[in-house]
Amino acid sequence: MSLEERAKAAAKNVEGKVQDAAGKVTGDPADQAEGKAKQAEAHARNAKEDLKDGAKRTVDNV
Repeated sequence: MSLEERAKAAAKNVEGKVQDAAGKVTGDPADQAEGKAKQAEAHARNAKEDLKDGAKRTVDNV
């Protein structure tokens, strides 16, 4: 598990939530879409780290 990658994903998720909320407040659909895309990227980064953790556990148990 890369703590650094998880921290980057968390930061990207927060950044996306803020941008999405700002887009809602200002009525800017482009900002909303970009914010949602950043949140999706954060989710993908976490999923990648989960896969890496699972693979490491599997290898360690062999």
